Amino acid sequence: MVRPKPEIVYENTVQGIFVQRNNRFTCEVMVGDGQKTVHIKNTGRLEELLVPKAKVTLQRSEDPERKTEYDLISVYRPRFKWINVDSLAPNKLMQQQLEQYYDMIKPEYTYGDSRFDFYMERDGEKYLTEVKGCTLAYDQKSGIGYFPDAPTERGVKHLKELAKAAKEGYHCSIEFVIQMNGIHYVFPNNKTQPEFGRALVEAAKAGVEVGYYGCHVEADSIKTTSVVGDTSRYRNAK
Repeated sequence: MVRPKPEIVYENTVQGIFVQRNNRFTCEVMVGDGQKTVHIKNTGRLEELLVPKAKVTLQRSEDPERKTEYDLISVYRPRFKWINVDSLAPNKLMQQQLEQYYDMIKPEYTYGDSRFDFYMERDGEKYLTEVKGCTLAYDQKSGIGYFPDAPTERGVKHLKELAKAAKEGYHCSIEFVIQMNGIHYVFPNNKTQPEFGRALVEAAKAGVEVGYYGCHVEADSIKTTSVVGDTSRYRNAK
């Protein structure tokens, strides 16, 4: 049986030109003849993406009570074409993927002192999965993206908790959903946070699997195209 590839298609979209970022949550975008304050669905730095005059795609909100009329969902960067910046997209794609393989799925599952994206069961076995979105890469030729783009103590904590759960018999994984075209692997961004890279190595050696989901991104859609496992890179690290 051929299983469908997870996909998100955004409705009610418009094009705009990025002006400036106000803070972690809002930015200014030229839409038609006017400037709009837009909600950013990603609190990462996005410094290499949110630059003046960049083409962006917005989705109009269906909530009339909202302060902002639009959400920012993608940014055009010439080397990569469209890059999805919706921080909710990776989990939505992953849930579509998991629903094809597991008997039971619980999002936002608490284990220890952490809340993980998904707990699953299959044939009586227990699984924990944490999902990370990747929007940072320097060139398409290498096929390599980097995570995180900003320090994430929460991400380090998740890796340590996953390592603990793996030792207790859970099947654990961290899955990187790559929200850009032409990137198939994700390396730790040691310039930004070497602690994350060290925690990833220790987690892999404890039994945590590492996977990458490549995607095809358009202005108003994102679809997974490939799945690559790369756990041995970290388990063999010195």
